[in-house]
Amino acid sequence: MKFEEIQNRAEAEWEALEHSEKPRILVGAATCGRSAGALNVLQTINEELARRSIDAIVMQVGCIGLCYLEPLVDIIKPGYPRICYSSITPEIVPELIEDYLIKDNPRPDLALGTMGDGEVEGIPKFFDLPMLKAQVRIVLRHCGTIDPEDINHYIAQGGYSGFARAMEMSPEEVIEEIKKSGLRGRGGAGFPTGLKWEFCHKSPGSEKYLVCNADEGDPGAFMNRSVLEGDPHAVLEGMLIAAHAIEATHGYIYCRAEYPLALKRLDIALAKMREYGLLGENILGSGFDFDLEIKEGAGAFVCGEETALMASIEGKRGMPRPRPPFPAQSGIWGKPTNINNVETLATAAAILQKGADWYTQYGTERSKGTKTFALAGKIKRTGLIEVPLGITLRDIIYDIGGGIADDKQFKAVQTGGPSGGCLSAEHLDLPVDYETLARVGSIMGSGGMIVADEDTCIVDFARFFLTFTQAESCGKCVPCRVGTRQMLNILERITRGGGEEEDIDKLQSLAETIRDGSLCALGGTAPNPVLTTLRYFRNEYEAHIKEKRCPALVCKELVSYYILPDKCQGCMICLRNCPVGAIKGDKRMVHIIDQDKCTKCGTCLSVCPPRFGAVSKVSGEEIEVPEEPIPVASSK
Repeated sequence: MKFEEIQNRAEAEWEALEHSEKPRILVGAATCGRSAGALNVLQTINEELARRSIDAIVMQVGCIGLCYLEPLVDIIKPGYPRICYSSITPEIVPELIEDYLIKDNPRPDLALGTMGDGEVEGIPKFFDLPMLKAQVRIVLRHCGTIDPEDINHYIAQGGYSGFARAMEMSPEEVIEEIKKSGLRGRGGAGFPTGLKWEFCHKSPGSEKYLVCNADEGDPGAFMNRSVLEGDPHAVLEGMLIAAHAIEATHGYIYCRAEYPLALKRLDIALAKMREYGLLGENILGSGFDFDLEIKEGAGAFVCGEETALMASIEGKRGMPRPRPPFPAQSGIWGKPTNINNVETLATAAAILQKGADWYTQYGTERSKGTKTFALAGKIKRTGLIEVPLGITLRDIIYDIGGGIADDKQFKAVQTGGPSGGCLSAEHLDLPVDYETLARVGSIMGSGGMIVADEDTCIVDFARFFLTFTQAESCGKCVPCRVGTRQMLNILERITRGGGEEEDIDKLQSLAETIRDGSLCALGGTAPNPVLTTLRYFRNEYEAHIKEKRCPALVCKELVSYYILPDKCQGCMICLRNCPVGAIKGDKRMVHIIDQDKCTKCGTCLSVCPPRFGAVSKVSGEEIEVPEEPIPVASSK
């Protein structure tokens, strides 16, 4: 079948859907939506429609990015714009169907925004919402708006037209188009994608491999997963384009087994591609042969590194190897191999669809285009965003993310995942691009962005990320295997109050040795959280070491709990709830905490009535309290 026929059929099907007399209900049922209860909402919608004998089209769509407002449900009534409703529960479903589908009341009190043409009184435009207004959606262009399991939905939006265009070009012309776009790898280091393709294309050999790296292992990162769940064909089209450019005949999608929904939708997508003649021999009658298979990873963080990933595909233990040779010269089974991540490939598809000139209007001179980020941590609007490179951290955290949760003070942001850098308030106005982040000691990474507030202990924050990278070290090289363990030992000792003044110099020296001496990039970037926190938050390290004090009151061994004699009412609530019996006192007597028995669990602080505020949590100081319980009246 010719592509024009496939395209015409898909567009006709989409046109029929758009002009259907039946209402459409779209449920955000990606992993984030499901974790918030979307499947229960979906079940209730189907049951309620059946009970009322309403003939409607119900679809599952991917994540549109507003994870903090899940579950999201969109309703499209004939003649009305699409309305998005947030935080929907099974209990709300019957009244929403009753009020809007039957009584024409769109329920502005439940609505988040409208999409498309037309307006509804009292409901703002969806893409004018603060979290969405500054975004430019290229990678996420279809997530949340199409059924990811229906290939026709993707094709009707221009899908696979980029591949059709690429097939009219020589491999060299495709590579030049990508080079002209300025696209850089979105998996971490930001190496120019066109140059990477060119290296593999020019490598001698008739057998070459293409790999999609979907092994997203960073804590707090979910960009790749969301794209695969919400728009898998964008990634697969990018793979077809890349395969033509490097003249590969076989490809792998390396995706961790912890992403079952992404894997399911990839399986469905691959089956549809074969049915449409988009995979296999003589694709669309072009003479181009290319096939794909999925390789499930076991969740090893190190397998995000190219050479470790290739070893895993070959059935070996996932461990990195020295380079050169680089994968473009000698990769899987010694054959030239090109590896790109999910976001890079989805972007490549968009570039071939709309052209390099269109893409270069976004971003900066050296960092073109857009980047997806997963906003997590102490931020009001958590979720998935896509913004032009060059935007500032302040714009992302405050304008898009809504600022710090509970209106607390911003302290730091970790960019680039566990191997990234921890940046302070002085960096909020820096542009987010590859060179700027590298200059201040961080990395772009795959796009994780974790925000910390005033209640975060920076030393403990660095310890947390180093715990992850140390546990995930493959152990092949000494600097990473031994060095990260030694650094972690020092950090743990500091947070327990046993830090020594020379520990700061030891951490600095170890971090630099690991950075410069590790075999792979994952080991080389593992010390980044420590290096950047030493650089920008040295005072917190010194407080822990010299004053035996945790300014954020987080490190357990450095905090103490006291009951304030002038505020205690002798109500006995803290005494009854203390799990270790460390509190003594009778009714209407000022209670005393036995510091030797106290395990510093914080239960007393959490149960003390706010109107009393009698429990104080302190670090590095002692509060004068009676040695024995005294009557409440005596303390006033």
